[in-house]
Amino acid sequence: MKTIFQSIIAVFIFFFTIAGAAQTKSPKLENSLLWEVSGKGLTKPSYLYGTIHMICSKDYFLSEKAKKAFEASDKLFLEINFTDPAEMSQMQQLAMGKEPLSKKLSPEQLVKLDVILKKSTGMNVQQVDSFSLLTVLSLISMKSFGCADLKFYEMEFSDAAKKRNVPIFGLETVKSQFEILENAYSNDEVLKLLEESTSEETDGLVTAYKNENIDAMYALTTDEKFTTEKTKKQILDNRNVNWVKVMPELMKQNGIFFAVGAGHLGGELGVINLLRKEGYTVKPVMN
Repeated sequence: MKTIFQSIIAVFIFFFTIAGAAQTKSPKLENSLLWEVSGKGLTKPSYLYGTIHMICSKDYFLSEKAKKAFEASDKLFLEINFTDPAEMSQMQQLAMGKEPLSKKLSPEQLVKLDVILKKSTGMNVQQVDSFSLLTVLSLISMKSFGCADLKFYEMEFSDAAKKRNVPIFGLETVKSQFEILENAYSNDEVLKLLEESTSEETDGLVTAYKNENIDAMYALTTDEKFTTEKTKKQILDNRNVNWVKVMPELMKQNGIFFAVGAGHLGGELGVINLLRKEGYTVKPVMN
């Protein structure tokens, strides 16, 4: 059960990546998932690494440049800390709905969800009645990868950090991520996302990720069916701005390895551009 819930929260983070890409014009970025942050008085570099969060085992990879940067870092920062028991307890609580879906949704919405579930997972709405709608969204999103052996980048980094006794932290909490998604989308909008999302879109995202093509990933996720200006601001822009407010202090005395969704790297209000505006040198690590 613990593994199931960890998978669910990993998919929540993945959903932030596919649904949160900006629709604004952004500087062209080199093809690299790994970026070095230096300058502005830093005693040693820190690193940004863009993840897809989850991927089929056959497609999973971690480049030598990423391994070297990780090994040279003093601390690991993820979007949330998967190793914190309090966070995992909170996540399990939030994965369950405050009220059954049969009460939360209208009869028409329940029929629509039932059709989506049967088509994508073979389950029916009665089997997920106790889950939150976001949990159901996560379960369906997992199916879009078309494999049973998913690997989760955050969990891989966490395991590696624990082996090296490297401290692990989160830029956010599980609760804050749930609240952001709940506030960003109405029930009808979530159902619309479920209806319109396809495995082909996931395949395209995975291909772009394997090519380390940040701009291609960004382009794949700018479709208006995934986000409006309101939701973009809530699930991407505001979070990036908040992260960049705390990152300078974190990087002062330590080399930090920040592993966040690749969708957060690009754009005018992406982490790379925001750090550059703060005076840091942020450059791609090509080999």
